[in-house]
Amino acid sequence: MRLSLYDVCRCPVGLLLSILCHREVKNRPVDLPEGPLIIVANHLSWFDIPLLAVAIPRRRIAFMAKKEYFHSPVHAFLLRIFGGFTVDRGTVDRTALNLATEALKDNSCALGIFPEGTRSRTLQLQRGKLGAAYLALRGNASILPIGISGTENIRQKYENKTRLLHRPKVTINLGEPFRLPEVKGNPTRKDLASSTETIMRRIAELLPENYRGVYRDNGN
Repeated sequence: MRLSLYDVCRCPVGLLLSILCHREVKNRPVDLPEGPLIIVANHLSWFDIPLLAVAIPRRRIAFMAKKEYFHSPVHAFLLRIFGGFTVDRGTVDRTALNLATEALKDNSCALGIFPEGTRSRTLQLQRGKLGAAYLALRGNASILPIGISGTENIRQKYENKTRLLHRPKVTINLGEPFRLPEVKGNPTRKDLASSTETIMRRIAELLPENYRGVYRDNGN
């Protein structure tokens, strides 16, 4: 496999992240599933994208990101390095769906999705959107759930310009890959809602209790 800009940049980006934070990757899998793979995680900060790229060294990740990220030159640069493409959250974005489908066909690649659709400003896990479930069922893809905690502290120390030399702890907790129950024919909205609930519960299990939001054990 030829080296890409993604591969070349992963090491220096990893070194930079080591300066910015103390990261811990839990339960790194020995092997990832063969075939189409979707990586799903909660979303606290734009630092989540490079952190996931560094935490999963055996596959490139093509991230689906809201188009607003490309309004920032820094964010846009990082997303392009890590194979990101935009999705218009207000419409059925056919271009984004086609790019996601192509990513799932590439066995050297995984599709990265934040099912909440945007960064959680409260740090609490929000209701998941249906897109990840739709793509997983449509593409017969395995799903790797990940819980991220602590990246909000990287953002906050620079926004507040306090304790700039402090390296906050960031945890990337990798779960067990799984597949959604097979659906005959095109999935209905009920199928997608049920599958989305499964995906979000798997992410919630990997988070500290105070990050689980609507997916706490007593959540409805």
